[in-house]
Amino acid sequence: MSAMPVMIVVLCVMAIAYRFYSAFLAAHVAVLDDSRTAPAKRLEDGHNFHPTSKWVLFGHHFAAISGAGPLIGPVLAAQFGYLPGLLWIVIGVCLAGAVQDFLMLAASVRRDGKSLAQIAYSDVGKTAGTAATAAILFIIVIALAGLGKVVVKALGGEVVKYSTGQTIVVSGSPWGTFTIACTIP
Repeated sequence: MSAMPVMIVVLCVMAIAYRFYSAFLAAHVAVLDDSRTAPAKRLEDGHNFHPTSKWVLFGHHFAAISGAGPLIGPVLAAQFGYLPGLLWIVIGVCLAGAVQDFLMLAASVRRDGKSLAQIAYSDVGKTAGTAATAAILFIIVIALAGLGKVVVKALGGEVVKYSTGQTIVVSGSPWGTFTIACTIP
């Protein structure tokens, strides 16, 4: 079977989600208002805030959101076939990743470019903000650990336990060794 019909269906689903679902989110959830000035213009200081072209902003945003989805999707495809990987990417992009990124971007713009941790700290108080910051850090660590485990397992990694209680991960693939070597600081 040719990949072209699948690609056309995926592009149509993403175009429909972009056209209708993003418009719904912008109008009814985030309640965007074009009359608001962006923090880059309002707080321009030449260092942290300065207006830039939409293509530079797109490049930075695209690089920042390329997280687990584009990495785990192909790994799932390699392990379970293309359909689970395809569904992971399409459903994850339309219902989770794009929505989360859009709403966090809207909240950040509305709050003068603050991060999620800073927003939580200022809106819910010092104690709850600190707890939210710790939770965000914990979620990031767990997500990266899970991503690392999925990728290493897909590359043929296996756990070896010694009688001394020591455990190491041995890769059965040279790419697995390369991946592990690149992640060691």
